[in-house]
Amino acid sequence: MLQPRKLKYRKAFKGRSLNRKITTKGHLLAYGEMGLKALETKMVDSREIEAVINELKRRLGKRGRYWLRIFPHKPKTKKPPEVRMGGGKGDVETYVALVRPGTIMFEVSGLPKETLKEILRGVQHKLSVKTKIVSEE
Repeated sequence: MLQPRKLKYRKAFKGRSLNRKITTKGHLLAYGEMGLKALETKMVDSREIEAVINELKRRLGKRGRYWLRIFPHKPKTKKPPEVRMGGGKGDVETYVALVRPGTIMFEVSGLPKETLKEILRGVQHKLSVKTKIVSEE
């Protein structure tokens, strides 16, 4: 599971809503020929990112290459089931990456464009975020 090496504080605040804010950083392809761009605001779980990485490794083989452009820095807490209200904040359940519309999440290269497009189409189903495939053209 992806998680930060060190955190100053174990639990984080909820934070403000990122709705209606389009990203200004990380919205262009930087490394690969094609990528997945987020179309909505969501918290992407580290397990989802891990599933995408495994799928990319499996499908790209040795010739293809991928880049991860998001990382789960934010801790997400949850209380156990059937616990009464109060008693403080719950334990850290997982880590999430906050994704805004326009963020490039993954990039790939090293194979023909049609093959890369098929691979990214297969990867889209692993994510809870609506995405579109973008190319460097």
